[in-house]
Amino acid sequence: MACFLVPVAEAAVTTAITKAVKLKEHRSVDLKADTGNNNSGKEGKIPFSGKLKWLTNMLWGGSVLLAFEHVWYGEVVPWFPFLTAASDPAAASEMLAEMATVGVSMAVLVTAVWGVMLLVTNAMEKKALKAQPVSG
Repeated sequence: MACFLVPVAEAAVTTAITKAVKLKEHRSVDLKADTGNNNSGKEGKIPFSGKLKWLTNMLWGGSVLLAFEHVWYGEVVPWFPFLTAASDPAAASEMLAEMATVGVSMAVLVTAVWGVMLLVTNAMEKKALKAQPVSG
């Protein structure tokens, strides 16, 4: 009924965190450029903000598809209270239980898949850095 709201909430939080991390990385690059210390040794690494963007995109994409599916089946409507289950107290408790079980498990699963993506990416980055010739 409203299980997609949990990944939407996580996506909103990760979007804000991604923007903050990207701003911090941008300031760090500007500072290195100002001091002339531009050789950080991380030429082949994907910035963490980019990796967070993957999680954000996965969460927003899945949430949009789930929301569309709920609209399709008439569980979400364009008038108040928007969620058809919210108009009936018994259905509302069922909706909250579904959000707590299905919604949380979906959000955790997407985040776990992203974590595996990070592990694989970090291993690939380390391998690429080891393969680079040492310049001195």
